Amino acid sequence: MPPKVSAEPARFSFARVSWREWTGFGAGVLAALALFLPWTNLSAQDQVVEEALRDLPSSDVARDAWTGGFLAWCGPLLLLVAGVAVVACGQFRKVRTAGLPHLWLICAAVALVLMLLAWFAMGRQFDEDTRALLGQGGIVWYAGIGRYLGMLGGVASVAAAVLDVRALRRR
Repeated sequence: MPPKVSAEPARFSFARVSWREWTGFGAGVLAALALFLPWTNLSAQDQVVEEALRDLPSSDVARDAWTGGFLAWCGPLLLLVAGVAVVACGQFRKVRTAGLPHLWLICAAVALVLMLLAWFAMGRQFDEDTRALLGQGGIVWYAGIGRYLGMLGGVASVAAAVLDVRALRRR
């Protein structure tokens, strides 16, 4: 007997979205919200220099991802786009079997690599003269809370995507 073909088009239903897909969406939202938190902070060991840093505007001492460069903001935005795509299209069987979980895994891995590169190149957001001036003043830069939350979102998205690819293979 041939399978029944429904004349009714497939419709979106929140009930058909798996927990893995919701995790990917949540990870993308977390990473996107982290874009607006401090990604790079300045600090000094010398008390006088530290007090001078406190007197500066907060945007000069704590930088968000938007001022950190392409590597800083591209990864979280890629995670957000992948999370939205997975929730919007992941419930449709044809899209899932066509490779959506694999595409999600690739996007999440690329986003995580971009954020790692941004972490290692954190000092490159300052030009050479500024880095020299900061070094002479005993000022160091370190990762802010936004960078940690963005990385947490990236790791969660990669983990959920791996589990989703494995679940697709079992079917």
